[in-house]
Amino acid sequence: MADIPFIHTHDFKYGIAEPQSTLVTRVTADNPGPYTYTGTGVYIVGTKDVAIIDPGPITPAHTKALDDALVGKNLTHILLTHHHADHSPMAKPLAAKYGCKIYGRPPKKNTVDGTGVQMEAGDDPGFAPDIIIKDGDGFTGKDWSLKAVHTPGHTSNHMCFALCEENALFSGDHIMGWATSVVIPPGGHMGNYLSSLRRIKGKNYDIIRPTHGPAITNVAPFVQAYIDHRLEREEHVFAALQFGHENVMDMVTHIYTDIDKRLYPAAAMSVLSHLIHLCETGRVKCSGATTLAGQYSAL
Repeated sequence: MADIPFIHTHDFKYGIAEPQSTLVTRVTADNPGPYTYTGTGVYIVGTKDVAIIDPGPITPAHTKALDDALVGKNLTHILLTHHHADHSPMAKPLAAKYGCKIYGRPPKKNTVDGTGVQMEAGDDPGFAPDIIIKDGDGFTGKDWSLKAVHTPGHTSNHMCFALCEENALFSGDHIMGWATSVVIPPGGHMGNYLSSLRRIKGKNYDIIRPTHGPAITNVAPFVQAYIDHRLEREEHVFAALQFGHENVMDMVTHIYTDIDKRLYPAAAMSVLSHLIHLCETGRVKCSGATTLAGQYSAL
């Protein structure tokens, strides 16, 4: 597989507003896990009038940490990358408390019908942006300007946000420094995900700040390694079909021999997303619906 230069050193403290740059502060929620790594990193952009990107989960400790971080500041925008429950639930109480608007895109369904599979922290049932945003929309404060970059793939509604003053990208779950991102059909789509990765690579950002884990500074080679990894994984899925594996879980145990079995559900969704993409590109066929229960064969 392509060697992604993952970053597993991450200097942080829970519940503390930690400066990341002149304009960026991060508060990390205490919700670590196999999909959230050390927890949700909430970014505060600006020095006086500020925006928050992905305010995270609702817990008493996290609420206090954000309130402490906002002392002396005017919260003007809450920007959401997508609708997962480790990213967006705090948006509503924050908006009500500080009198600002929530900006984001509505999602499509994020699980495969009939499977009962729940990924990551699950969806946020209360996800309801006040203002629906689109690619290229801009948001400004006294000393900052952000631009929305639509990056469907991880989910259909996934948005990144570019900080113009620092040529930086807040990447949500689209690109992470510590692991690859899971693509969950039908809301997630592998073809869209690959296109979104290539788009980000072409923008030549100086730094990427994911919601989970450390910042990425070797941006171009890191994103290219992400792309190469996905393309190689797709060939592994195709090879598994040629070897005689016809269903998703057989392919998971054949391909993913070195991962924590707790991550098998994520691996299954990744295999399924690759199979759907292979069907769409005419290399694979499925007898019946393209779901976890489908029977697949190479053409």
